[in-house]
Amino acid sequence: MITYNAEGVKFPDIKKRATTAWLRRVAESYGKRIGDAGYLFCDDNKILEVNREYLRHDYYTDIITFDYSDGDTINGDIVISLDTVRSNAELFSRPYDEELHRVIVHGILHLCGLNDKRPGERELMEAAENKALAMR
Repeated sequence: MITYNAEGVKFPDIKKRATTAWLRRVAESYGKRIGDAGYLFCDDNKILEVNREYLRHDYYTDIITFDYSDGDTINGDIVISLDTVRSNAELFSRPYDEELHRVIVHGILHLCGLNDKRPGERELMEAAENKALAMR
C-alpha cells in the first residue's frame, strides 16, 4: 500500500491511483513489489528538521528516503520538500510536474536498491529516473 500525506504545504496536484500504479510498475521492472511506502510532502523547514534529527545533516534537500525493505518487498518512508522541488524545477529549467514526479520515483528507485552518492551512481540514477518517467 502506498500512502500520500502533506504537512505544512498544500497537497500536490498528483493523481494518487495513477501514481501508485506507475510506481508499482517501476518496482516490478526491478523485480520488486511494494509493500508499505509512505510519502510525506512538506516544506523546507520540515525536511531540514527531519534531516537534522534522523540523519544528522544540517542542510536542505528535496528528498529523504528511509528504507525498511525486506527482500523483494520494498517498504519505506519518503519525505519530499515541495519547496526544493519547485526550486530545482526552476534551476534545471524543467516543468514543476516533471520534477515532482522525478523526485517521487527517485524514492522508489532508492528502495529498489539504486544509489546516487558514489562516483558514477548519479548518472545511473538519472538514467533510471528518465526510464521510469517514460513509463508514466
